[in-house]
Amino acid sequence: MRRIAFVNEKGGTGKTTLAVHLAAWAAEQQGQRVLLVDLDTQGHAGKSLGLDVRTLTPNAFHWLTDPAVGFDAVVRPSAFPRLSVVPAYKQLEGLSAALAGAERPLHRLADQVAGLAERFDLLVVDAPPSLGPAVSNALCATTEVVLPVALTYLALDGCAEVAQTVERVAREQGVPELHISAVVPMLVRRTSLAAAILERLEAHFPGKVTPGLGVYVKIDEAQSHGQTIWEYAPTGQGAESMRAVVEAIWARR
Repeated sequence: MRRIAFVNEKGGTGKTTLAVHLAAWAAEQQGQRVLLVDLDTQGHAGKSLGLDVRTLTPNAFHWLTDPAVGFDAVVRPSAFPRLSVVPAYKQLEGLSAALAGAERPLHRLADQVAGLAERFDLLVVDAPPSLGPAVSNALCATTEVVLPVALTYLALDGCAEVAQTVERVAREQGVPELHISAVVPMLVRRTSLAAAILERLEAHFPGKVTPGLGVYVKIDEAQSHGQTIWEYAPTGQGAESMRAVVEAIWARR
């Protein structure tokens, strides 16, 4: 089972948008049996696929903290036949306290998905935009990290911090295969500053920077309807650009 985490310690970078679209594309275009796990308290991954995450319990929090809650109790179908979702919501705010004193607290997700390799070909994890046990669980359960980076000056600092976090978790938690596989420029604009930031990204992550994604209103509209851009506006520029990005992510390992 291929395992990919979408991580950025800064919010508003389009991390969830990419995670959901890669999961849907892999299910539809690659015939993959995909499991999308949301570890963000906002529950946006599930919402983007039309799930009312406020009413879905148990969810990812209960799955990670209560041994009595099994996988079949939390997994939900999506509009894509081969894409299943483990939704999340605000209960995840209590994850740190709930895992205090637990055995292997940073490997709870890894332990939970260990037995799912025969049911799924791809695991996609949407991590929250902050440091903490949810991000650590996402990293310990995966081998590839996709890092969306807004082409703004301050985003470079966050990018460096994520890279350091990935290296530290790989070293300290016994997951040496964990690495950043793709860096995705987001909120792309044709400015000299954006071009300079892109140049620095390509220098720091040679061969890992994918085509960028600009700002497309249709993508936001699609999410507000619980759809991907390919369902909502399949022939527009936003759909074409998103397709190029997810194909590039898929090709990088």
